[in-house]
Amino acid sequence: MSTHWLPDTIEQWTARIFEACDLPRDHAAEAASMLVRSELRGYKTHGMTRLPSYVNRLKANEFNPKPAMTHRAFAGGIVLQADGALGQIAGPHAVRLALEALKTSASVLVVMQSCGHLGALGIHTLLAAEGGAFSMMGQHTPPALALEGFRAPAIGHNPIAFGCPLPGQAPIVFDVACSVAARGHILLAAREGKPIPEGWALDSQGRPTTDPKHALEGSLMPMSGYKGMGIAMMVECLAGAFAATAGSLDTPRGEAMQDAFLWLVRPESYAGREAFDAYMRQWTQTYVAAGNDARLPGARGDVLEREARERGMTLPAPIAHELIALGERLGVPFPA
Repeated sequence: MSTHWLPDTIEQWTARIFEACDLPRDHAAEAASMLVRSELRGYKTHGMTRLPSYVNRLKANEFNPKPAMTHRAFAGGIVLQADGALGQIAGPHAVRLALEALKTSASVLVVMQSCGHLGALGIHTLLAAEGGAFSMMGQHTPPALALEGFRAPAIGHNPIAFGCPLPGQAPIVFDVACSVAARGHILLAAREGKPIPEGWALDSQGRPTTDPKHALEGSLMPMSGYKGMGIAMMVECLAGAFAATAGSLDTPRGEAMQDAFLWLVRPESYAGREAFDAYMRQWTQTYVAAGNDARLPGARGDVLEREARERGMTLPAPIAHELIALGERLGVPFPA
């Protein structure tokens, strides 16, 4: 089995997998593009490794393959009802709505209701930055974080990201979960039979563990202790409370649908584009010049994506085998 594939080939195959799950062709193509681009940019825990779980959720009717997304807009804001859509469909749709709103507004906050797992949030904020806007995005998740001694997970690991255009260069894209490590890293370690570093997680008894299987039964630890908890709380306010409905408190927190927020700002509405661009160039040049290894977030992903599109992409053997099995199950053979 070859270890290199053309990204377009994997993207076309992934789209066919989504179509086999009853997604319309345009939605299947967009979801496939988002997953493959995440993989190419180094978001390994939120790229192709997620496809089997998304398929399982679509087959179990946890995600809606044919959502009828609706929205209501008002001054400075949009409420998007995603109708159970895959995050890879709802996220780009929210970005498009927000970019359109920025034509007549300096800023717009979109809250996303009934949205599937968004995957790597940085891919969505990258789209916004490529459209010329500063953006921030967060999604609340079921409780996952705990401090040592907690009896149970207390709050979601609530990922958050931002993207910002940088004149003449790839956009800045910063993407983190509020945990020390994303749950996806622990899932990957469990699949590969590898231990996780100390300080990542607690077992079901609230004790530190390096066993990924015990970690998946317990809790994630927040980055920087209580500081990470505080950022998770901010996301809970913006992505949870702002998107709440009358039935929100009656919905089990473990369900597949999780609300989110997306905030876009048009730079030229404030400092003006020329001053904004000049300032961005100056501070980023100062930053990069400060150390031999200094680089801006998003720069590595841009290089990885361009190289993969030129030379082909690779997949870890365990992931490739999972995709082969998935293709056999759905009658869509994985490309050789």
